[in-house]
Amino acid sequence: QVQLVESGGGLVQAGGSLRLSCAASGHTFSTYAKGWFRQAPGKEREFVGHINWSGSSTYYADSVKGRFTISRDDAKNTVYLQMNSLTAEDTGVYYCAARRGSGPYYRISEYDYWGQGTQVTVSS
Repeated sequence: QVQLVESGGGLVQAGGSLRLSCAASGHTFSTYAKGWFRQAPGKEREFVGHINWSGSSTYYADSVKGRFTISRDDAKNTVYLQMNSLTAEDTGVYYCAARRGSGPYYRISEYDYWGQGTQVTVSS
């Protein structure tokens, strides 16, 4: 059974940085594409970024491009989301998602497995 567990969220001041982690188990990590999504209070869940199965390609939402970076460590079965220059608009619950295939995948419906989410709060 595929399991994804996010960690690393917390409270940070505007302009600061956080690194989220998504630890995966129950599948051949290196054959799955991974995505990050977020959901702000009162808003729909939205795409943040994607990394393909090999780690050779990444894609980002315009709102985070140049500030966020996704990487993966297949030896640790972990995907990371490095977030820099955070603003209050980045506040929300961040989710890790996975599916087999290369991608890119931008839509919630394209992912088969989800973590429970981790809260990120940016104070202005």
